[in-house]
Order: sequence, then C-alpha cells, then structure tokens
Amino acid sequence: MDQPATPLEHIRARIAQAARIAGREEASVELVAISKTHPAEAIAPLIAQGQRVFGENRVQEAEAKWPALLEEHPEVRLHLVGQLQSNKAEEALGLFHSIHSLDRPSLVAALGKAMDKTGRRVPCFVQVNIGAEDQKGGCAIAEVPALLASAREAQIPVAGLMCVPPLGIEAAPFFALLAKIAGDNGLDQLSMGMSEDFETAVMLGATHVRVGSALFGARG
Repeated sequence: MDQPATPLEHIRARIAQAARIAGREEASVELVAISKTHPAEAIAPLIAQGQRVFGENRVQEAEAKWPALLEEHPEVRLHLVGQLQSNKAEEALGLFHSIHSLDRPSLVAALGKAMDKTGRRVPCFVQVNIGAEDQKGGCAIAEVPALLASAREAQIPVAGLMCVPPLGIEAAPFFALLAKIAGDNGLDQLSMGMSEDFETAVMLGATHVRVGSALFGARG
C-alpha cells in the first residue's frame, strides 16, 4: 500500500493538475506556504519535505520565529503577504525576500526611502482592492497606474499584482480582472488564490498562490 500523501504533496498535485488544464508548466506557479500563527515546530516539517517559500502576515510575528529558521535554512524565501505599516518598512526589508502588499503612496515613499538606506531592493507586488471593499487593504483599480508609476520612480522593483477577492462569491471574475489589469500595465506576475480557490487562480494565470490552512490545518 502506498503511504498517504502529505498535505504538501496533495496541494502540489492539485497545482500541477490545474496548470495542466490551463496548458501551463507546473514550475510557473510558486506555492507560498502561509505560516502565519503557526510556530517554528510546525514549519520545520514542510521545509524538510522540500517547501522553500513561506508567507507571513506581520513583521513582528515573523521577527520572532524566522531568523533562526532562515539561518538554518538559507535557501528558504520569506514573503510578506499582510498589510505593511509604513514605519515597519525597514524591518520588513531586513527579513523578507518579497512583499505582496504595496498598496498606497505613503508606503511607496517609506519603502523607497528604506531601500535607498539599506541598499536592499526587494520585489513588491501592488495589492489591488479588486472587489472595492471598504474593509480591505489594497489600491483602488483606477489608481493602479499611478501607484505603479510612483513605485518605479522610487526604484522599487515591481513584481506584479496581488489581490484577495471578496469572500463568499465566485473568485474567478476577480482573478480574471486582476490578470487583465496586470497585462494592461505590462506585468506578468500574479499573487492570487488561497486554500479555497487556488486551482481557479492557477487556471486564470496565478504565478504565486498563497496556501495556509490546507497545508497547516486550522490556525494556531
């Protein structure tokens, strides 16, 4: 009898299948394992299984558990997927290899200044408030070109766009809209899709899917 697949193997197989359906290479999709609220002891087994990209929501939480893990596993890459306070920009650059939540002019200014000071230019995704939800972070769709222009002027490497669609309704139209906005602005990387909808995201062009509960179980 074959051993049951681990959650990581199961998620990777689903990503591969969605990519095949879309006529894409599996390697074109980066799985970001969202380890927020989970301790180092829960993260280590995934690293041992070969997972190399992880995501955290808060700088302070990441600072408490990741320095030792990154020292032990320097090949691991850490992505910030939650909202970033402008006064934490320099700390974020010291720890993260990518930031998925560039969403406002004040943060562009703070990150640009911090990148100039540290000499570290970390790729950033512009977060788009794709469902125009008041309670969510993200740049309004109409403001995307201006925010991209200001980020590039500040010499911030713009990797692509990120979104979190509204809960409880079909995500596909929002993913398709984000892909169109990215294409209209000459960007080809898309951070979209979470545990409940990452396969749809892959079929609509996601290059980074952010999967937490399907890998780790319920939040710690």
